[in-house]
Amino acid sequence: MALITADFISECLMRTVTVKVILPTDKLAFPGAPVREARPFKTLYLLHGIFGNYTDWVSGTSIQRIAEENDLAVVMPCGENSFYVDQPGAHTFYGEFIGRELVEQTRKMFPLSHKREDTYIAGLSMGGYGAIRNGLKYSDTFSHIAGFSSALIIEDLPNRTNESPFFMMRRDYAESIFGDLDKVLESDMNPKWLARKLVEEGKDLPGIYLACGTKDRLLPPNLDLRDYLTDLGYKVEYDSEDYGHEWTFWGHEVEKIMKWLPLENSAAGINSGNVGI
Repeated sequence: MALITADFISECLMRTVTVKVILPTDKLAFPGAPVREARPFKTLYLLHGIFGNYTDWVSGTSIQRIAEENDLAVVMPCGENSFYVDQPGAHTFYGEFIGRELVEQTRKMFPLSHKREDTYIAGLSMGGYGAIRNGLKYSDTFSHIAGFSSALIIEDLPNRTNESPFFMMRRDYAESIFGDLDKVLESDMNPKWLARKLVEEGKDLPGIYLACGTKDRLLPPNLDLRDYLTDLGYKVEYDSEDYGHEWTFWGHEVEKIMKWLPLENSAAGINSGNVGI
């Protein structure tokens, strides 16, 4: 399993960015087992949550092992605290970076499939919102979208004030990310607005996987989005476990989506964890 850290200049962000990439190019087959045909890899773009960075998924879950077992490339960018949306005033176009530039650049650098049906996006918390929002906005690129404990805070934003001492809950922080909060519900910042627009335009609808712990304060908006998408005609897979907003739950869920995504049937390979005598 190749675990790669790559730096490149981003036009959308006008600076050097770092991504972590899992690439199963060096997977060794057991003696007598079939060897994978040389062809581009199906790819999962995996987004971290607030306060995190491009290393979170590798340190917090077994994604490296899971990707190898499924012959899946995984690209993990850094989203800072941006919610993965465009902020034109600061020239930080995180939405376009995730939905277009990151995909284009990594396809140039690595042997990744260029097909929509082989390209997926997922994330947790802030990254869950980012995956859903950008997966819908760039649905011509992504065929499957997964959000774990997604921070679906859009409908709450117009009611925010600056009374909270915690920056994340303040109106001025939300305005710096999402712009005019009185217009946000009828904009492409709102996953519901994007989902409805795809249906109205007769586009191919991506598959959706949503998951949220029963002890998570974000459970109500996740259930609400599940029901909204289902009513619109989306195929939605929903899962829940008796957890809060925590890595144990996200580790379980990233394993579960490997059975949901249309991945290859893959044989186990030789690595440091399963070489025996």
